[in-house]
Amino acid sequence: MILLIFACVLALVIIDVPIAVSLGIVAVAAMLVSHGLASLPNLPIVLYNGATSFPLIAIPLFILAGAIMNASGISQRLIAFASALLGFIRGGLAMVSIGASLFFAEISGSAVADVSALGSILIPAMKSKGYPAPLAAAILSSSATLAVIIPPSIPMILYAVMAGTSVVQLFVAGIVPGIVGGLGLMATAYWFARRYNLPIEEKFDWARVGKTFREAFWAFLLPVIILGAIFGGIVTATEGAAMAVVASLFIGLVVYRELDLKELKRAMIEGGVQTAVVMLLVAASALLGTYLSEVQAPQHLAHAVADITQNKWLVLALLNVLFLLLGMFLHSAAAIILVVPVVMPLVNAVGIDPIHFGLIVTVNLGIGQQTPPVASVLMVACSIARASVWEVTRANIRFIGVLFAILMLVTYWPAFGLGLVHLFYK
Repeated sequence: MILLIFACVLALVIIDVPIAVSLGIVAVAAMLVSHGLASLPNLPIVLYNGATSFPLIAIPLFILAGAIMNASGISQRLIAFASALLGFIRGGLAMVSIGASLFFAEISGSAVADVSALGSILIPAMKSKGYPAPLAAAILSSSATLAVIIPPSIPMILYAVMAGTSVVQLFVAGIVPGIVGGLGLMATAYWFARRYNLPIEEKFDWARVGKTFREAFWAFLLPVIILGAIFGGIVTATEGAAMAVVASLFIGLVVYRELDLKELKRAMIEGGVQTAVVMLLVAASALLGTYLSEVQAPQHLAHAVADITQNKWLVLALLNVLFLLLGMFLHSAAAIILVVPVVMPLVNAVGIDPIHFGLIVTVNLGIGQQTPPVASVLMVACSIARASVWEVTRANIRFIGVLFAILMLVTYWPAFGLGLVHLFYK
């Protein structure tokens, strides 16, 4: 039953039916077949309840905060500081790109927003310095994926809602893997820099580092205050997202004075459109989730896999393969919404920590943003660089290898991601 439903959804997606519509069509068809017309009056209530969960409010707020900060000159200040700090290394502009992504990830929570904001500046700059266009796109695309691992993370919020677990603990779990992933990407970029004899951008100058840090001070202070309040238990993730919007408005309008009403309107429209896409997915998935719960499909799946093996490491290997494949064809939000409620009974049955599994899912789907045919982040980078998807993918293989190594560490060395969670919360 589950395989048939997934096959129907994928078939509709392949013929270019929107994912939310595909989920809705399959769910309604399944309900009609199983329960007849009597099930239809409840559909509006299920749709409404599915999209009104309090933690989900954090998603539009973080999207809006990221859009406002991007319109406030924050990207240029982050790039200037990263350039002063890392530009003395061979291939320094690649290091700058990865370093700026690390900083921007703490604001947006969205890999697409990251690559859109930074790529439009840094990809042309790298090309002008002699970087091959596919390499420039691969660097920005892979580093933008850190935005879904380092908190705040929109996929983590979605997973926490679907799995009924802590958003804050998931955020904490992503800190170490995100930082280590960034260092791994930098090491790979340095290898490319030596191979192509890429230039050093500028000499290291403490005065320039200090000047650019002062100019970007408010940008650095924003995630410190917000994430500190969330991790300290002062505010929830949703309240922290609201703080991010207020703080970004203050910085854009009062401190930097680069945010005018036109840019604010554009940021609000951008945030509204992205939110509508996610919420339609969530609402449609509620229909499918209700049907699967009624026929106890997740429980049947858990029993079927448990009959094969109850070894949680083997189960994690199977789930990794599943999510890596799904990531090639579905956006991260759709994959989480469609699959997580189905596999959670299996995860719980074999004794996998829900926070541990949430981090595994997040890294998996981050890799999915780099692997065609869907590869949403990769496609944006290719568009900016005006480079072939397959040429960029060839350059991107080594960076994807770094992300895959992070996935293996997260999966089979739980303390790698859960160490800070156990330190602060358990």
